[in-house]
Amino acid sequence: MVTVTRVPVKLRPNPQRVLLRYFSPGEKARIEHILGRILTLSEEEVAEHLSSVSARFSHHESYLKERLSRHFERIRPYLFLDAELSEERKLFIGSFFTSEYSIEASALFNPSIVPHPDQSGLPEGAVRFVLSLRATGEGHISSLVFREGVFHPDGRVTVEESGARYVLPPQVIANSTYNKREFIAKLTEAGYYNEYAELLLSPLEEEFGYRDLIRRIEELREATPTHTRPFLGTLEAIEWLASFNQEVYFPPDVPIDRRVIPPATVVDLKGIEDARFVRFVDERGAVTYYATYTAYDGTSFSPQLLATKDFTHFRFISLTGKAVKNKGFALFPRKIGGKYCMLGRQDNETITLMFSDHLSFWNEYRIILRPKYVWEFIQMGNCGPPIETEAGWLVITHGVGPMRHYALGAVLLDREDPLRVLGRLRDPLLEAVGEERAGYVPNVLYSCGSLLHEGRLLIPYAMSDYVTSFAIVQVDELLEELLRCGP
Repeated sequence: MVTVTRVPVKLRPNPQRVLLRYFSPGEKARIEHILGRILTLSEEEVAEHLSSVSARFSHHESYLKERLSRHFERIRPYLFLDAELSEERKLFIGSFFTSEYSIEASALFNPSIVPHPDQSGLPEGAVRFVLSLRATGEGHISSLVFREGVFHPDGRVTVEESGARYVLPPQVIANSTYNKREFIAKLTEAGYYNEYAELLLSPLEEEFGYRDLIRRIEELREATPTHTRPFLGTLEAIEWLASFNQEVYFPPDVPIDRRVIPPATVVDLKGIEDARFVRFVDERGAVTYYATYTAYDGTSFSPQLLATKDFTHFRFISLTGKAVKNKGFALFPRKIGGKYCMLGRQDNETITLMFSDHLSFWNEYRIILRPKYVWEFIQMGNCGPPIETEAGWLVITHGVGPMRHYALGAVLLDREDPLRVLGRLRDPLLEAVGEERAGYVPNVLYSCGSLLHEGRLLIPYAMSDYVTSFAIVQVDELLEELLRCGP
């Protein structure tokens, strides 16, 4: 048996943490009716009511004005006026199309953890970390949120709990850049690289900007008198691919606990789920934090990728290929044999291993682990990116058994040939007990990543898809048990 020490820290969902988001009350006619009523008010009445709104939502500070202005611009096309409106009236109109959204009203769970880019000012033996969490609110819509914390030499874990009432979404970089060769490859994989796509992309540089692409699309639309179905379908696919593979950023003065990445595209309309962050080091020693996550559109799931170097600037990267399906993908922290390597699950039951020359394209996979023990008979999956040790790649897994009971396990893969399994726990490493069994989804214990530091493995885990806590395991003890159990 492996000794597991639970840490007396619990991160609970806080319904007071809200995001200002665009609110649509209905169809075009209803929007026009609302605008018509607002336009009948005098400037004095507008100023009086706007003052009341500003006072009631003053906890959003200067961010309130920026959001109201942005949301006014979204409905400006519904206004048929020649006269310019006052700034007060624009903001007041924007308030009718804005609402507060409690991002973690339902749950704060499925954590992932990586070393913080900034390790300054710490006592010897401590490590600062970034914790990412899945925050779920109204409508079971999931967003990505962050916390900072420290793993202390004496085993204590401290997490900077946020007292902020409001959180901020990232701003979209207006002119994201794209590599033409990679863009064409993704269109080809999706079946949309044809004569229309070639006509559109051929004049663009090898590195082109979003504005250049949109300008080219508009030129082709204007120059084509007959909009054939293939033509329109191709343009829509190109626009979607460009809008998804965009860059976003947070102003550097926004604390990390106030940063939230909510759903923003048709692919993740209903949720950004279960991000698995990894500190990836390339051949030159450059560090990038990648997160594989599940995008949910309300009907289907698709694995996607997020990249950042500082948790301020992020880039969305679409994943394509025959092996990109199902959920729970986890990237290795470095290349193996000159190739990217990733764990996944393509059949709802097993753990697979994939290799690729390119981070965005995954076509081949091999099954390396199948359900073997009763506690994993329903399905297996990884619980975060593999962790490199002298003995091999340590992978925390999950298994689902009777009564849909989730438990964590562990396997050990060969460092040079991760297709080779060296060890596998016969019994769960960690499972829900006592109060951990009660929550949003009972009897579930789950994690999306662990942190190895000075011989100890810090495992953040979610209990019953509701609250997040931590556990500590001595790595040498775990590795010894894995090798004793064998494959």
